[in-house]
Amino acid sequence: MSAQGRERLYLYDTTLRDGAQTPGIDFSLEEKKTIARMLDELGIDYVEGGYPGANPTDTAFFGEERGLTHARLAAFGMTRRPGRSASNDPGLQALLQAKADAITFVAKGWDYHVELALKCSLEENLAAIRDSVEAAKERGFEPLVDVEHFFDGYKANPDYALKCVETALEAGARWAVLCDTNGGTLPEEIEEIAATVAKHFGGGNLGIHCHDDTGMAVANSLAAVRGGVRMIQGTLNGIGERCGNANLVTLIPTLALKPRYAERFELGLKPDALKKLTSISRAFNEILNRPPEEQAPYVGLTAFATKAGIHASAILKSPDTYEHVAPEAVGNARRVLVSDQAGKSNLLSELKRYGLEVEKDDPRLANLLAEVKEREAAGYAFDTAEASLELLARRRLGHVPHFFDVESYKVIVERRHNALGELVTMAEAIVKVNIDGERYMSVAEGNGPVHALDAALRKDLGPYSSKLDDLELVDYKVRIVNTGTHATTRVLIEWRYDGGERFFTVGVSPNIVDASFEAMLDALTYRLLKNGAAGAAEAAE
Repeated sequence: MSAQGRERLYLYDTTLRDGAQTPGIDFSLEEKKTIARMLDELGIDYVEGGYPGANPTDTAFFGEERGLTHARLAAFGMTRRPGRSASNDPGLQALLQAKADAITFVAKGWDYHVELALKCSLEENLAAIRDSVEAAKERGFEPLVDVEHFFDGYKANPDYALKCVETALEAGARWAVLCDTNGGTLPEEIEEIAATVAKHFGGGNLGIHCHDDTGMAVANSLAAVRGGVRMIQGTLNGIGERCGNANLVTLIPTLALKPRYAERFELGLKPDALKKLTSISRAFNEILNRPPEEQAPYVGLTAFATKAGIHASAILKSPDTYEHVAPEAVGNARRVLVSDQAGKSNLLSELKRYGLEVEKDDPRLANLLAEVKEREAAGYAFDTAEASLELLARRRLGHVPHFFDVESYKVIVERRHNALGELVTMAEAIVKVNIDGERYMSVAEGNGPVHALDAALRKDLGPYSSKLDDLELVDYKVRIVNTGTHATTRVLIEWRYDGGERFFTVGVSPNIVDASFEAMLDALTYRLLKNGAAGAAEAAE
């Protein structure tokens, strides 16, 4: 118990091991070290670094220092194999050589799996658990045991599942972890079974490991805590095999901010860790090279966003009417979206965020709102493309420097054989721009018309080219907003600059290339604006 009478709840991250089983994810050694430091910065109690001996990257990770100051580093591996002693099992010996603080053994907790997968007796499985834990403890490691398929095993043979937990704890394991390996157990079952196990052994040495195959991993983890366990395993952003693992980015603020848990438990988080949660979640996505989930709880771009005008008005008067926690508590921010459903409250809120102070009875505000709704009726979507909205608002209510004019552009798509005789499709773009009376023309090739236009436009923009070096196109989405012979195309482009900052621009036209070019021009103008570039006439002065 802490000085405040709260029980200690421990957090165990398995991003670098279980999360690495996510399809399409393959961490490098440097990425593993970076992620471990991010977790340590949060105040996670245990960081599971991988499976030494299973692959070169994990072996190298456990062969050098990681620079952790708070978290205990855990190596993961199997208990000794049936028919071998602990001293004669290469896998176990590799674990015992790892530079780690703890070893987490995975052991079968379902009698069906013992006989099917291990092909050994139930007693031999228990002996393997006992010998492995004792070997780790003798070498000075903190032993943990993940009792795999525990809940299925408990429902099939509760006595044997409990015996696996008992064997681990009696041998000296710090934690026996109840695993919902196939993710199919529901919260009411988890809580009931966890409570039964806690009655037998106490909860201070029990953990929970949930998969998200029913979308219940976070709920199941909380149910296990209510049942008595005192350690939760999970991953950053819920990554993991199949449908993922319990999402620690969702669990941490729930445990720290919701009174039912916050008043009863304390975490080992570092000061201001919660306020770093959003940035850490998004930085992790950058490492994965995939866009953040916009609707992710607590940390998503739209987690504290509202679109309907009546809701926006209420939020501005009393934020807690539609926000279950303050967005600033987790490092996020309130967003009031502007769309065809918006009222003046939405627009005023966004303008204030852009640094544009406008009185609510200013006639320009009504005109801007009418223009937004008119454009959305024509196919634009400003609730996502905030950069395009900010530029539109600044042009109507403030000031946007005039950087350059595009006098013309041309794109040619050609299918031809290259020098190797391979059939390829290439695009060539020609762009002519005018910068304060001086004309520039650039030609560039690309693997498509948008790529070629982007390359040509940025190839020579005079004094502005260097200020756009860090801007890159991240994602490109096309949607036909009406059908027929005069169909309108909406192009939404996501951009990134300055090591991770992201924004969206939108373009609309019956011609997909023209819509793309409009969104591209908005992106270049927005980046120059954020870079503090002066307009052509201003620069001349």
